[in-house]
Amino acid sequence: MKLVLASTSVYRRELLARLQLPFIVDPPHIDETPLPDESPAQTALRLAQEKACQVGQRHPDALVIGCDQVAVLDGRQLGKPLTHDNAVCQLRMMRGKIVAFHSAVCLYNSGTGRTQSADVVYEVCFRDVSDAQIENYLRKEQPYHCAGSAKSEGLGIALIQWMRGDDPNALIGLPLIRLIDMLGNEDICVL
Repeated sequence: MKLVLASTSVYRRELLARLQLPFIVDPPHIDETPLPDESPAQTALRLAQEKACQVGQRHPDALVIGCDQVAVLDGRQLGKPLTHDNAVCQLRMMRGKIVAFHSAVCLYNSGTGRTQSADVVYEVCFRDVSDAQIENYLRKEQPYHCAGSAKSEGLGIALIQWMRGDDPNALIGLPLIRLIDMLGNEDICVL
């Protein structure tokens, strides 16, 4: 069965490639704005499902993977900063605090209509870094398309005091451990 990654993220593409399964990428086009009174987990799950189902319409008889990540600080959702100034603001707010990253994954079988979804939470405690350290980091890595303005798989690890969760891949944006279970439920064995 054809495997399709419904994402524009190069990081998710790299993560999925680790499973050494052939796949194609087809970017979704949806509005990622959270709905009023929607929890971070609900936002991440809804967007992952919408991405998978939208792309699944273009690929009959395929397994389509949709993903989304929402960072939460003190109950407030943090999206992708997109600009340097927004990233500075996010990192200033997060220093010395714990941020929960909700990484949702959805596997949609476009042939049967079966949908499997999960929200995998990963907690990160950020160091109490200076404004100069934030500027230095952003100049070097420019993580403007990452929820929370930091890439743990890169230099962003220097901003982190500790991390806690079941799947470190979830922090990068694709919970591979949960995805492997979902693929197994569709008779796709990774090994």
